[in-house]
Amino acid sequence: KKGNPHEEHQRTDFDFAHFFPMHQMAREHQALDLLTMREFLEIEAMTGNMVDKVTGKASFPPDNRTDWDGQNVVPLKEWLRNVTYIEHYWKPESCLAAFSSGKRDDATTTDDLAVLRDLQHDMGTVASPPALAKQYRGHPVGVDAPAKDRLHENMAGRKKLCLYDEHMQSQRVVHFMCYHKMRVRYLVHFYAFLFFQDWRQDLWMKRFMRDHMRYIDEIQCAAARVVAALRDRATKRGWEHGNFDTMHIRRGDFQFKDTRIEAAQILKNSKDVLTVNKTIFIATDERNKAFFDPIRGGGYDIVFLDDFVHLLKGVNTNYYGMIDQLVASRGDVFLGCWHSTFTGFIMRMRGVRRTINFVVRIMKCVGNTSLF
Repeated sequence: KKGNPHEEHQRTDFDFAHFFPMHQMAREHQALDLLTMREFLEIEAMTGNMVDKVTGKASFPPDNRTDWDGQNVVPLKEWLRNVTYIEHYWKPESCLAAFSSGKRDDATTTDDLAVLRDLQHDMGTVASPPALAKQYRGHPVGVDAPAKDRLHENMAGRKKLCLYDEHMQSQRVVHFMCYHKMRVRYLVHFYAFLFFQDWRQDLWMKRFMRDHMRYIDEIQCAAARVVAALRDRATKRGWEHGNFDTMHIRRGDFQFKDTRIEAAQILKNSKDVLTVNKTIFIATDERNKAFFDPIRGGGYDIVFLDDFVHLLKGVNTNYYGMIDQLVASRGDVFLGCWHSTFTGFIMRMRGVRRTINFVVRIMKCVGNTSLF
């Protein structure tokens, strides 16, 4: 992924391991086997294991290149689409990716995948529209409820299942691509797209993500410094324990135009849960800070990540969005954007912090501060 090129002398090419401790997770879990793209190309592509879907013959990466760091990856992506299995119809807005428990009863020749197919047929006729899905707010089904009940809740207006079946299982490489020309991308929280027939597998997956898929120490510690400064600011303003509130206000290129409301309306919508004179940290992509004057004029002490850049010296500016998320997750009250995945991630971090009685790994950061 290309990052912000406007800051000199910093990394602008990233993979997941630059944001999450992927290799540490792999070391800790034997079943999680990770390969870099370079390793994958050397092991699979350069040994003739990748086959062109049109010619049926072995195909090799463009120019036989295996190291694509810092290169234009468009040719590589186009090549990958021609030699891998792709499910074009797996789209989060229209289907739910479903995984059977894998159990099979040979005596009756029935299996759980067949049960899922039957459920898919049922859901096609009774799937709840978005309005009907509201019935579950505050009234969720049990985590160990029958698959049909959990499935109906998770469909959220979608009409079909995308089944991980025998055909996908038999493929050498399954490629979940991002390709805007075909309107294919997986910009969605995993728990809103994946359905496991076995509720135990479902809980295991969510717990694994909760406990291990966290931002790397550099990002966590930078956010901890900002949180400490915020608490100090709030304490000096008379707030016991340095309490502060937070907001996420998305402006920029947000595709949901109906959410583009003025700051005065945002304040009007929020006054019933905000406390006058309290410090509010606002995570935002709005560069014109005068936009927020109505909130400031309403009697609130508003601050932004820009006010704490002196605490972020040496931190890659492409990490600022993640730091914004972590800081925003620490507010006593948090207000976000309904359609935003950025807001959704903040809400998930808040849920983890407030409901878990232990921390898998205490962050010891500069100045002995901790984000937890």
